[in-house]
Amino acid sequence: EVQLVESGGGLVQPGGSLRLSCAASGFTFSSYAMIWVRQAPGKGLEWVSAITSIGTSTYYADSVKGRFTISRDNAKNTLYLQLNSLKPEDTAMYYCAKDSQWYYSGTYYDRGQGTQVTVSS
Repeated sequence: EVQLVESGGGLVQPGGSLRLSCAASGFTFSSYAMIWVRQAPGKGLEWVSAITSIGTSTYYADSVKGRFTISRDNAKNTLYLQLNSLKPEDTAMYYCAKDSQWYYSGTYYDRGQGTQVTVSS
């Protein structure tokens, strides 16, 4: 059974930083691309970032490019998202998801329960 458990969210002031983690189990982590998506209050899911199975390629939404960094440690079965220069509009529940392919296809069937990020002064 695929399990994805996010952590690292919290309340941070504008301009601050957070590092989100996603612990994966139940599948061969190094064989799949991974995705971060988020959902702000009252809005739909927004794709944030993705990384290929061995981390050779990364992708970012324009809204976070230059501020967020995705990475993974396949030895630890863990996905990360470093959030810097946070803005109030980054406030959302952040979810990690397992892509259906080793490359970023954008199709996923498994997603974690999420970790809340709130950016406010």
